[in-house]
Amino acid sequence: MMKKLKFTFILLMIATLTFAQESPRKQATGKVGDITVDIDYGSPSVKGRTIWGELVPYGKVWRAGANENTTFSFDKDVKIGKNTVKAGKYGFFIIPNETNEWTVILSSKNDAWGSNGYNQELDVLRIDVKPFDTDKNQETLDYAIGEKEIVIKWAKVKIVIPIQ
Repeated sequence: MMKKLKFTFILLMIATLTFAQESPRKQATGKVGDITVDIDYGSPSVKGRTIWGELVPYGKVWRAGANENTTFSFDKDVKIGKNTVKAGKYGFFIIPNETNEWTVILSSKNDAWGSNGYNQELDVLRIDVKPFDTDKNQETLDYAIGEKEIVIKWAKVKIVIPIQ
């Protein structure tokens, strides 16, 4: 019995380590004016898969990363689109659409596992943004903070979220 438990434990550890290496946690930190923006996310790879519409279904809430909830943190109140968001840490989600703009969401729940814990009643912000098709494939999910925007790139899509 003990050998079987030990073997099971070793298999679980190997699977966990392999899975964790597939989508490493990454951080993007930067300044928009005098506001510090921190983004924490799991960065999955394309690996030859069709991302938009298959791995990430259209019309459904996506955790905007892998594994744990992607989070956005602001050290001061920030304006996103036309909306003011209080300083704090938020869960970040996206609803991709095949033909329309995509919806980006900040939620007061920032500790969910994936989108399983998503609850629309906890939304702090919802805005629609236009996705841009790109020629270059972005193999791993990437977040970057620009002068007045947050840029998300994965596969052959780029999303720009206006921020000030």
